[in-house]
Amino acid sequence: MANIENRKFIAIDISGKNYLSWVLDVKLHLSAKKLRHAIEEENVATNEERTTALIFLRHHIDDGLKYEYLTVENPLELWQNLNDRFEHLKAVVLPKALMIGHSYDFKTLKQFRNIIPCCSKLYHN
Repeated sequence: MANIENRKFIAIDISGKNYLSWVLDVKLHLSAKKLRHAIEEENVATNEERTTALIFLRHHIDDGLKYEYLTVENPLELWQNLNDRFEHLKAVVLPKALMIGHSYDFKTLKQFRNIIPCCSKLYHN
């Protein structure tokens, strides 16, 4: 339970269903910690920076993935392995999300926005 509480964001699921948001979260957090270069090609990260980045990555992956990549001791290698495993999801998830986003028309959204104040009045009365 303590493991969950110390996470900065949701760990990547073994199915990879949250891979795209996980990648963004990892990049943002490693950038904020000035460790993003540890997962980039031809990096000059120190041993301490690589170790810290690896601990961070391993802390934010599913236990099943953690055991599968147990012998990986380099954050760049782990990053690339996960990318190789889940990168195909971009071809599936992004077009689907775009299709859903384009299916809304402005008339429907405008009608929805008009309903919000009415519902708010009903809720507060």
